[in-house]
Amino acid sequence: MKFGKVDHPELVDFTIPDDHPDTTLLLSSRSQKGVPDIFVGCAKWNRQDLKNFYPRGTKDELVYYASQFNSIELNATFYRIFPAEQYQKWYDKTPEGFKFFPKMTNAVSHLRRLNDKVYEISDRYLEVTSQLKEKLGTIFLQMHNNFGPKNWDRVEQFVNYWPKEFPLAMEFRHTDWFTDEKVSNELYHLLKENNIANVLVDTAGRRDMMHMRLSNNEAFIRYVGANHESDYDRVVDWVNRLEQWKNQGLANIHFFVHQNLERESPLLSAYFIEQLNARIGSTLTIPQTLISRK
Repeated sequence: MKFGKVDHPELVDFTIPDDHPDTTLLLSSRSQKGVPDIFVGCAKWNRQDLKNFYPRGTKDELVYYASQFNSIELNATFYRIFPAEQYQKWYDKTPEGFKFFPKMTNAVSHLRRLNDKVYEISDRYLEVTSQLKEKLGTIFLQMHNNFGPKNWDRVEQFVNYWPKEFPLAMEFRHTDWFTDEKVSNELYHLLKENNIANVLVDTAGRRDMMHMRLSNNEAFIRYVGANHESDYDRVVDWVNRLEQWKNQGLANIHFFVHQNLERESPLLSAYFIEQLNARIGSTLTIPQTLISRK
C-alpha cells in the first residue's frame, strides 16, 4: 500500500492525537461491557504479496490464511465485481466466525464518484456480496483524494440510499473533510445518524486522517506501516488507545494491517494481536510466520 508513503519515516511524528471530544461522548453513552468483538487481518492473502507466510506445500492460500487470521480486508472487490459463485467459494473455504470486510467497487467511488449512476452498480455489488452471509463484515467505501466537500449532496444522497442492513464504513481522503470544522461536524453528524463508521487511516504521509473521531461503536482502523522499526511502537500505541476505548464502552474493533512492502504484514499483525490479547483479554489466534522480527 503506497498511500501516505514517505522516504524518511524516522522523521515523522507518529503520536496518536487526542480523541475528539465527541468520541468520548459517544462511547460513554454506550453500555458495552467486557471484551469487544475484534477482527484483525491483512489486505490480501495471495502468496506473492505475503512471502514467507505460507508453509511449503500450502495448496490453498485462503484456507491457510483463514486458519491464522479471523478476517481479511478484501481489497480485490475494489477493482471488479466478482460473480456470486466466487463469493460462495470464499465462504465455503473459511471457518465459522471468519469475516470479510470488502472494499466497495471503484466504479462507485472513483469512476462515478457517487453520481446518480452508482445506485444500480451498488445494488449489483450488494447482491453478490451478500453471498458471504454471516461472514460479511463492514463494507468500506474509500473516496478519491480529490473528492472534496463540494460533493456534499452526493454523499448525503448515497448515505440516505444505502440499505441499512449492510454495515458501512466511509473513508474520506480530501483534507477539507477534516480541517474545515463546519464540514467535519456536518459529515460526522450524517455518519452518526446513519450508523456509518468513520474510517481512521494511520499512515506516515497523511497524519490529518488521524482525526480520532468515531461516528458509531466501531473503530475501523486501516494501519499502514512503513517497513520501519517504528511500526512496532506505533501498534503498541494503538493497543493503548483501544484499551482506553474498550474501557469507555467500545463494542467493535476492526484493525487491518498494511505495509508498503506487504510481506511483513503478517509479522506485524502477529505482534499487534499478541499485545492486544495481553492488554484487553482477547483470545485471538496469533498468526505463525516463517520470518521473525529483526
